[in-house]
Amino acid sequence: MATQKEFRMIEHVDYFKVADNIWYLKDIFVNIYMIGNPVDKTWVLVDAGLKTTAKKIRSMAVEIFGENARPSCIILTHAHFDHVGSLKELAAEWNVPVYAHYLELPYLTGQSSYPPPDPSVGGGMMARMAWAFPHGSINMNDRVTALPDDEVPFLWGWKYFHTPGHAPGHISLFRLHDKVLIAGDALLTTKMESFWSVMLQSKILSGPPKVFTYDWEKAQASVNTLWMLEPEVLATGHGKPMRGHEMRLAFNQLENEFEKRAVPKKGRYVNHPARANATGVTYIPPKPFPVKLVLISSLILAAAAAGLISKKKKNKFKRHPLKHHHN
Repeated sequence: MATQKEFRMIEHVDYFKVADNIWYLKDIFVNIYMIGNPVDKTWVLVDAGLKTTAKKIRSMAVEIFGENARPSCIILTHAHFDHVGSLKELAAEWNVPVYAHYLELPYLTGQSSYPPPDPSVGGGMMARMAWAFPHGSINMNDRVTALPDDEVPFLWGWKYFHTPGHAPGHISLFRLHDKVLIAGDALLTTKMESFWSVMLQSKILSGPPKVFTYDWEKAQASVNTLWMLEPEVLATGHGKPMRGHEMRLAFNQLENEFEKRAVPKKGRYVNHPARANATGVTYIPPKPFPVKLVLISSLILAAAAAGLISKKKKNKFKRHPLKHHHN
């Protein structure tokens, strides 16, 4: 729970402090982050939320950094629709560069769409609605640049880690001196498949959003990578930040029991991951065979056939009643 000092209200926009010089804003169900550099008073925007988020980001920036504030750059954890919704508008308005992992560039330059979302993973209303979630790319070819190998632009004292599985070029950001981790969607602090968990911001440390995670083996390896960093504060793409003993205990349980706690029991990508490279998606597994649907259909057909046979027998009996012979 944020303290009174950590809470601000700016033109009906709520934002919260994560740690020194780090703030976040939730728009509907997704988070964006602002990171300040106290030495030179510059700042960086991490992710760009939904199409509805631009106005809120502007208001938040003015409140924290002053009038006409604009970031040095925008850094993307990945390019799913709920993390790039306001990207074009803000990058053009501010005239700033956008950075992403080179394996994420195909989805930011119009080259490739993501693997389609998978509603069959189950888990709640958000999962059932997944068929409606966009998975195409946007074209930021004139502004987007691949992150350098060994540094985070404009963020001194930070490192990024390639954490694929949820998206091919997904990254997580880590501040070295106080071990603050901005994990994107590599893992979450809410249950993304549940509408009520997302809306109420229930604190449940969980794996990446199931409907878009295309490779569960890589997703598990990414969680292991982040666990090894021993973060003190965990901030994610969905859900409230977690910290201290509560966070470490839940993180340890997730890392040790990832298959049980994170991987869906069924789904298109559970046993057959999609594949991607620097040009985009190269293979998408077929949709899972709808066993339940086939079974239900078979039972309906069997019942209909039985009813038809029974009706025919009755009609035959009516046409040919038993004859009675008298001696």
